[in-house]
Amino acid sequence: MKYLKKIWAIVWKDIVAELRTKEMFSAMFVFAVLVVVIFHFAFDLRVTGEAVREVAPGALWVAFAFSGILGLNRAFIAEKDRGCLEGLLLAPVDHTAIYFGKMLSTVLFMLVVEMVTLPVFTAFFGVNLFDLRLVIVVLLGTFGFAAVGTILSAMTAQTRAREVLLPILLLPVAAPVLIAAVKATAGILDGLPTAEIMVWLQLLLAFDVIFPAVAFMTFDYVVKE
Repeated sequence: MKYLKKIWAIVWKDIVAELRTKEMFSAMFVFAVLVVVIFHFAFDLRVTGEAVREVAPGALWVAFAFSGILGLNRAFIAEKDRGCLEGLLLAPVDHTAIYFGKMLSTVLFMLVVEMVTLPVFTAFFGVNLFDLRLVIVVLLGTFGFAAVGTILSAMTAQTRAREVLLPILLLPVAAPVLIAAVKATAGILDGLPTAEIMVWLQLLLAFDVIFPAVAFMTFDYVVKE
């Protein structure tokens, strides 16, 4: 229970800091909407609904992924620049609590941006995204993306080229979760039964379990080295 309180303290700190500045949320939201608008005008979406459904899943997750990268870039860089990261590491808490706190705050920020982006995406692409299965896919995909991105953000925050290095490292590692999320979303938009997209949901779930476990075992070494 004390461990969970420490995690929540870090999450609450990030929420309060973001409510004061709104820097991260505004940048993530503007970037996500910009991606949606660019994809809308890049393709002739006045054609059949089938063509729209082929473009929509990839465009949606490109918007989510790149806005998430903006949030992940700030997760540890802000702490490093303000000299707060050393204070967190010196606090009498297990360093893994820092990882889970940062990961959950990133998930929260990404979900807020996604909730605002989905209606905009629906208006531009004219597809029905209000499906309970899609909510599950978004939750699993966001959690997996944040899980791998948080530990890589902690790793790259110590380098000079951190803004450039994070996407280079993150996108190849997070490729399985992004591919699974796109495939599952495409299946939902095509009206496939849950059984036919279950393999992609299982891949997302496996990623969501395995990578936090790996990060739990390696985070202490990453932040110290």
